[in-house]
Amino acid sequence: MFHAFDNVEPAPPMARADWMALLARAPLDLLESAVASHWPARPNWLRAPETGLMMVQGRAGSTGERFNLGEVTVSRCALRLKLARADAAVVGVAYALGRSHRQVGLAAVADALLQDPANQDLLEQTLLTPVRLHLAQQRSQREQAAQSTKVEFFTVAREAGSPEEDGEEA
Repeated sequence: MFHAFDNVEPAPPMARADWMALLARAPLDLLESAVASHWPARPNWLRAPETGLMMVQGRAGSTGERFNLGEVTVSRCALRLKLARADAAVVGVAYALGRSHRQVGLAAVADALLQDPANQDLLEQTLLTPVRLHLAQQRSQREQAAQSTKVEFFTVAREAGSPEEDGEEA
């Protein structure tokens, strides 16, 4: 499925759902380098990081009936973060596959910071663009791995040249 955050090209400002989807896929090292300096000394947790299971559904051929495919491990959290302005506070929320409480905590901080227009440009350069590039590189590697397993099947008629290809009738 195509998502707007898969684009590498400059795009209009992202909506919150778009950057949250991007943060959910961001690797921990990129989150650490861009957001760790904003980590509050005493986080005001609305929902402390926790791990649970979520049911994943599938659909055969994208047209069949839905079926339960299995469960995946998901971590989530929510926190309130005071902004540079003393009177403002925002809520950051994050969900991510896996068990990394640090990753969802940093993603929630990034979500809160991105809600302040004063931080958006800086985080776009230091976090969102590197994550987009990382995801594009991962996608390219997956495509190359899949391409290396591609098999071309030729029929004998195609290799010998069928009458239709030569313009002759049988």
